[in-house]
Amino acid sequence: MNDAIDLSQKLSTFSDHWSPRTVAQFNACDVMVVKVEGEFVWHKHDDTDDFFLVLKGVLDIELRDRTVTLKPGQMYIVPKGVEHRPVAREEVHLLLIEPTGTPNTGNAATAAARKVV
Repeated sequence: MNDAIDLSQKLSTFSDHWSPRTVAQFNACDVMVVKVEGEFVWHKHDDTDDFFLVLKGVLDIELRDRTVTLKPGQMYIVPKGVEHRPVAREEVHLLLIEPTGTPNTGNAATAAARKVV
């Protein structure tokens, strides 16, 4: 990596929701940006935690026993094996970090294809 990565510029290259874009890789992890709006599916990741950092907007992460609300500059890590559902009432921009190949739905058969920008 020779240059700084401009996350706003990367986010400006697409408009679809719930389709993460990899902007960098480190230590066998993908660093991704994604735009989300509406409700995602309830899911869990059996083998990895789920990292969320809000860049723009407000994200609710619904857990079975409570809801964690994140504003810009706030992050939350869903522990592995915990069922959750991200919800964005308006468009939200996120930074995600996951081990390379982690399906965003927790299930490879229903996961979004990984794209690089």
